[in-house]
Amino acid sequence: MIYLPDTNVLIGVITNRKPYAALLERLLSEHHLLATCSVIVSEIYNGMRPAEEAKTHTLLERLEFLPTTFEIARQGGMIRRDFARRGRTLTLADTSIAATAMAYKCTLITENTRDFPLPELHLLAP
Repeated sequence: MIYLPDTNVLIGVITNRKPYAALLERLLSEHHLLATCSVIVSEIYNGMRPAEEAKTHTLLERLEFLPTTFEIARQGGMIRRDFARRGRTLTLADTSIAATAMAYKCTLITENTRDFPLPELHLLAP
């Protein structure tokens, strides 16, 4: 199975503020694949402190990178548009992450399950 740790989970690992490293290590020991995508990488580097650079780079290099295709980008935009038409605002970053997770059939690991209200999206709340 492929797991896509959301930005908040990876920040928890990098800053040692949340016990997510143990969860990710367990998933790896069970032979699951851990992945990331362009939006998550961009969000991580956007908020990274200089002292965290080496640890951040090492962590992200260990994850499988899932490329964003035209279809994934289109789907992310359409998800956001469809929710907005129903009166619910989701961020483009979150809908892009959701579209990536669905395209690659990943389970998204996130603290923010309310930001991903898609029934077809598999979520794991740590």
